[in-house]
Amino acid sequence: MRDILLVALVLAGSLAALRRPWIGILVWTWLSLMNPHRYTYGFAYDAPLAAMVAATTLFGLLFTKDKESPFQGAPVLMFTLFTIWVTISWLVGLDPDDDYWQWNKVMKINLMILVALALIRSKTQIMLLTWVAVGSLAVLGSKGGIFTLVHGGNYRVWGPPGSFIADNNEFALALIMTVPMLRFLQLQAQNKWLRRILLLAMVLCAASAFGSHSRGALLAGASMALFFWWKGRNKLGIGLALLVVGAAMVSFMPDEWTQRMHTIDNYQEDGSAMGRINAWWVAWNVASHYPFGVGFNVARPSLFAMYAPDPTGIHAAHSIYFQALGNHGFVGLFLFIAIWWSSWRFASGLRKDARGIPEAQWCVDLANMAQVSLLAFLVGGAFLSLAYFDLPYDLMVIIVTARVWVRRKSWQREPAQQPRWLRILGVGNSAEQQPQAAALAKAAQPHGAPL
Repeated sequence: MRDILLVALVLAGSLAALRRPWIGILVWTWLSLMNPHRYTYGFAYDAPLAAMVAATTLFGLLFTKDKESPFQGAPVLMFTLFTIWVTISWLVGLDPDDDYWQWNKVMKINLMILVALALIRSKTQIMLLTWVAVGSLAVLGSKGGIFTLVHGGNYRVWGPPGSFIADNNEFALALIMTVPMLRFLQLQAQNKWLRRILLLAMVLCAASAFGSHSRGALLAGASMALFFWWKGRNKLGIGLALLVVGAAMVSFMPDEWTQRMHTIDNYQEDGSAMGRINAWWVAWNVASHYPFGVGFNVARPSLFAMYAPDPTGIHAAHSIYFQALGNHGFVGLFLFIAIWWSSWRFASGLRKDARGIPEAQWCVDLANMAQVSLLAFLVGGAFLSLAYFDLPYDLMVIIVTARVWVRRKSWQREPAQQPRWLRILGVGNSAEQQPQAAALAKAAQPHGAPL
């Protein structure tokens, strides 16, 4: 039954994407982040659902008039250059045939990111994409949070099987990134019960991240919490809430969790930490000898034999920075960092452009919380191999399209009235914004022209 329901939903979304391809982006994002097919037990588990959605979305893209160039800012330029460089690095790498599956996986994601940039234009589309991306992980995080609380934190929480975030550490970082974006959605929600549900989801996602027993997630969570407080509207209330929730979580977790977190102070005695450092030296040395990198796999016995302080300690880099460095050389690392630096700057520009505009106040909240989420990725990613994970790139799409929306004053051309369910989600204009938006839209029309 679960398989049939999932396939029916994906099929409906695929058919809708033929006429409105931006809907296909929502379905693709859901499948890519939540991996719902990995929670089925029949034919849907290995069915090419994402490929079906991608195909219909691309077909719809060819015929729709509601599209534009995806190259709307520095983050997109850096992302495109990085995609091209990754392909070159793969082609001249040590084993293109063996690395093809990873290159193919990354290219599919990057292609759909560019398609999203071409199709996502209105506030409704931007907000619904945010709801889908954040909600997909929030559902998994809430489930993991309940599991952590029920079992007293004694068992680790894992992500969707076969995904980028299947491992407990990667899943924890994804949830840490989700928390500030849940806060953004909460600020836009127009229903008190929905706001309470989103608050509960934030707490459960935090509990799930703690329940992963991930040291990298703890560091990312600490940095996220500090910046979250700094960017929050109510610093006193948020600060007290963070202290209470943090202290409660730490006291709730078992001794095993506490002992594992204490190994951060004594990383020299931890085999996993020293294995990472050994792999980082390999990545640095490989990049020094291979200007284009070696492709998608640095964890090769031959490379460790030549470049590792400990040739027997073959280990993945477990760092987005050293992953990019070893795989794609110094140029690849530079372009990778440039994506996030320009995205951060673009979010700052979004906040500046939107400040003082009632219809664009949501963009100020978006810029603040997106930066909090990106900070968590940049800190936690220093200890995890998530250079190609979808969520940060989805955030880039949301930031870029929102700034384009503000620069074009798109609220003047969008409907002032929205269905009630969209207003409840914060997708449509709020009650106090509708008269202003309507007046601006009317003023923008030629004399006597209908709205």
